[in-house]
Amino acid sequence: MYNRSTIAAIATPPGRGGVGVIRLSGPKAYAIAAALTQKDLPKARYAGFRQFYDAANEVMDEGLVICFPNPQSFTGEDVVELQGHGGPVIQNALLARLLELGATAAKAGEFSMRAFENGKLDLVQAEAIADLIDATSQAAARSAVRSLQGAFSTKVNTVLEQLIHLRLHVEAAIDFPEEEIDFLADGKILNLLDEVAASVTAVQQSARQGQLLREGLQVVIAGKPNAGKSSLLNALAGIERAIVTDIAGTTRDVLHEKITLNGLPITLTDTAGLRETGDIVEQEGIRRAIKEIEQADLLLLVYDLSQNEDPLQLAQHYFAEHIEPKRLMLIGNKCDLTGVQATISDFKGFRHITVSAKQETGVQSLIEAITAHAGFQPEEDTFIARTRHLDAMKRTQQYLAEAREQLVVYHAGELVAESLRLAQNALGEITGDFSADDLLGKIFGSFCIGK
Repeated sequence: MYNRSTIAAIATPPGRGGVGVIRLSGPKAYAIAAALTQKDLPKARYAGFRQFYDAANEVMDEGLVICFPNPQSFTGEDVVELQGHGGPVIQNALLARLLELGATAAKAGEFSMRAFENGKLDLVQAEAIADLIDATSQAAARSAVRSLQGAFSTKVNTVLEQLIHLRLHVEAAIDFPEEEIDFLADGKILNLLDEVAASVTAVQQSARQGQLLREGLQVVIAGKPNAGKSSLLNALAGIERAIVTDIAGTTRDVLHEKITLNGLPITLTDTAGLRETGDIVEQEGIRRAIKEIEQADLLLLVYDLSQNEDPLQLAQHYFAEHIEPKRLMLIGNKCDLTGVQATISDFKGFRHITVSAKQETGVQSLIEAITAHAGFQPEEDTFIARTRHLDAMKRTQQYLAEAREQLVVYHAGELVAESLRLAQNALGEITGDFSADDLLGKIFGSFCIGK
């Protein structure tokens, strides 16, 4: 640790503010801070008022200095926080002075990376810091805090301990073949294997909820012109976000709105009306609409109930390859003009919901259908999770399934042991026990500077 450079970065967001924080971490953090203040530093974890001097011994700024000695600091190294005034000019000048005194400009996420490398955080907890900063809802923030406090890591580590215990039994059965009891055939290993697989499934289900909280759902509204797509976006968003007129083709570009429905973060996208047209601008809008449709997690196909149309025929014409019940929901709009009740039903195997976007009739039922369609049921102990976590658990399940097949069908102890080893490695990627350097660089590189 003491052969490393001492890093420095502005920890507060760009812009004007009452206070701006600069962080130092590394073996020379105290010496650099003492040179900046030209005075002894305050004792650990006590704030001391100091003036900050430039190379000409002129006062640049003044503020508080707080020291955190290793290893009881965020990074596990000596850390100093300088709390000066929050203007971009003075903050950049102070950072430049620290670099003159021997510090190195920190890379994105480098403070958290050092905390991980020094055993202060595991990888899940480090990621939770960024997720807490980026949280778009109260539920997401609470879940990120639970991950930061170790809730997710504890669940993963519990399964890892089960898996290690299972591997010990298998290795013992391989190493002592002369024993009268055939340990591979007595059922104990199979029972343990099934218990581990069930534990992985339980953690995976909770992680899916956490992934939805973190990444949300991409919902695209599509349909013919004047079907009421923009009105539906406004009704779901709760504000007049999109322009609504009786003129066909009012929306010619994609419009994104981030909202939260029943705790589920959603990026809602309104698109240009789908129709044949010679208007070059409208053609470009339709091309962009098709692109959004291709990337959607869920597509709401809106059609006008008063036109007596088959919505699936429209879908077949414009995006046939994306017609599947898990991605497409049919929304019959303008039920207030037709006398049709706002209901939820089945239409040729697809979820069909009738609403009046203008009167907001049936909109709450649509909201509940969207969250149910996503499988979103957050619990009090939900923790934040990422796609890579789910991928690691999926591979863990695959290796466990292979181990079960090798045990039951082929009775091959060595192959069972190898599959279990791969399962442990895959699961260990979540907390960082078995993570490649390029993966770590990608993860921490997505953090903000100063964190």
